[in-house]
Amino acid sequence: VFIAQSRASGSHRDLEDEELTRIFVMIPKSYTEEDLREKFKMYGDIEYCSIIKNKTTGESKGLGYVRYLKPSQAARAIEECDRSFRAILAEPKNKSSESFEHDYYSNNTRQEPRGTTLPFCVQPEFCSFEKNESRLQESVSKRLSVVSRLPFIQEQLFALFDLVPGLEYCDVQRDPYTNSGYAVIQYSTAASAIYAKYKLHGFEYPPGNRLTVIFLEDGSDSSE
Repeated sequence: VFIAQSRASGSHRDLEDEELTRIFVMIPKSYTEEDLREKFKMYGDIEYCSIIKNKTTGESKGLGYVRYLKPSQAARAIEECDRSFRAILAEPKNKSSESFEHDYYSNNTRQEPRGTTLPFCVQPEFCSFEKNESRLQESVSKRLSVVSRLPFIQEQLFALFDLVPGLEYCDVQRDPYTNSGYAVIQYSTAASAIYAKYKLHGFEYPPGNRLTVIFLEDGSDSSE
């Protein structure tokens, strides 16, 4: 059973959507909000951009926020923007932004190993991937593998993953020896697959049974 919050109640958007539409980036101190918008508008519809400034001097700290209208747009921006921006999902507004900014800046200005071009995970709870998984360990694709200790029912699993737009197919397979569940899910875009993995990895379905969701190679060009 899925319980949806009415959009008429409280905020104009779900709180969890709000947490998945705002990204945090490192930028040159010379950037204006217009420069920031110009760099990130290609990934989706931007609701607002803001630059974090020193409260005393008014000087840019070289950090900023970009808020998109859709979580899939924020996911696309994180994956496709230049690695120098070190984009990650921003902490919710109700948490301490100053400590988040400090941790992000101190972690992202460390010396990186020679040859490494991808950003380090700042802290696991701030990243768009699960704990102990970094982008260096995982190749993003449009296809997902779903594993469960209980067998899946095709229609139910399809309905679950169809909550994320762009589902192309859901292929449920069963191991006759272990009776565990295994399925391959494919979306029309990598952004949808990223969002589905973020939302459903570790999700209990049915209650008490955690799903394991990982990316599968789909044969496409990884640079896409």
